[in-house]
Amino acid sequence: MFNGMNITASALTAQRLRMDVISSNMANAESTRAKLVDGEWQPYQRKSVVMQPKGNSFSNFLQMASNRQEAGNGVKVTKIVEDTETPNKLIYDTEHPDANEEGYVSMPNVDPLREMVDLMGTTRSYEANVTVFNASKAMMTKALEIGK
Repeated sequence: MFNGMNITASALTAQRLRMDVISSNMANAESTRAKLVDGEWQPYQRKSVVMQPKGNSFSNFLQMASNRQEAGNGVKVTKIVEDTETPNKLIYDTEHPDANEEGYVSMPNVDPLREMVDLMGTTRSYEANVTVFNASKAMMTKALEIGK
């Protein structure tokens, strides 16, 4: 009876973590000293959330669907990864304390526009899951009223 609500709750939790990671990216968009590696400060690296279905594999879902059983256990966050593929931005600023010999500063690979687009998508997904959760709750309430 509560399986649908549990699935939706797992999606809400995952999307909330995704919003937190995006907020962290935005907050560190100018951080040139995120971690110390071999005695040198490295700029912040953009992070992203990796999610996957909880529990079962696709073959199990297919088998459950063919047997007309309920399928799905929700979603879980498997890891938070750093974006190492996008290069850091180089900005010319000879006054900056982290400038190299040529006067360039290595800035984080965070693109605020991309982060805002990701945040909008995450927010929409979160809102959709809240709507599903409320609809499930309303259906359960109506079912209980019918039983009176």
